[in-house]
Amino acid sequence: MRTQAEKAAAFRALHERPGAFIIPNPWDAGTARLLASLGFEALATTSLGFANSLGRPDGTNAVSRSEVLENCRTIAGATDLPVNADLENCYAHEPRAAADMIRLAANAGVVGGSIEDATGDSTKPIYEFQLAVDRVQAAVETARSLPVPFMLTARAENFLHGRLDLEDTIRRLQAFEKVGADVLYAPGLRDLATIRTVVASVTKPLNVVMSAADPTITAEQLAEAGVKRISVGGALSRLALAAFLKGAREMKDRGGFAWVRETVPSRELKAIFKRWD
Repeated sequence: MRTQAEKAAAFRALHERPGAFIIPNPWDAGTARLLASLGFEALATTSLGFANSLGRPDGTNAVSRSEVLENCRTIAGATDLPVNADLENCYAHEPRAAADMIRLAANAGVVGGSIEDATGDSTKPIYEFQLAVDRVQAAVETARSLPVPFMLTARAENFLHGRLDLEDTIRRLQAFEKVGADVLYAPGLRDLATIRTVVASVTKPLNVVMSAADPTITAEQLAEAGVKRISVGGALSRLALAAFLKGAREMKDRGGFAWVRETVPSRELKAIFKRWD
């Protein structure tokens, strides 16, 4: 198993090499190991996927800080791949308090993580500009102080909260870059033209999440547009739950079990999971 420092070096190398890479989002040890078995080079946690696995809706305060950190520890320890953590708004409004979540996540074994400018308050969903920047700066300073390198992703959440203001989104990303964020991320970008505009407006690596984008866009097209990192958020979790509900509804509505033909063979799962015994 790689050390945390080795994972951190591998993660940074992925961001520095030419082209784009896909960083899929498991929600537990099993899904992390399945993704590792397919040859992915890094993983990212998902707040939605984890919340749903607990029978809760996604959103700040749906899952406690301690639960998120334990999920980070579980996924970081499940494989030897570097893990980036979805830390939402870092469970605090004040910059230094929010930044402490970066330290705690690193202690849980992840080598990267995000801080977002969403407040968790539906009446005022996005932090005021300067507070958002101050929060990222505090998180950067904490990340730089850690004994193992930590890649900080700064997220501008406008598009996920109905604020379709590209100019303000870019202004925020540029400010986050200026105070030292390693990776930039504006979830909710849907089309290639908009993605290209954002890429051209910043110099740090850009993460694009495909759970909110036009699903016909390919990884090759995103790489050509200048995107560095491609995630899927909670989409794999929703795909798994869709298959679960399809089978359950077939049983309930028709008394049928044809869905069994589409299941993964037990021997295949045993072969994959046995690697980590």
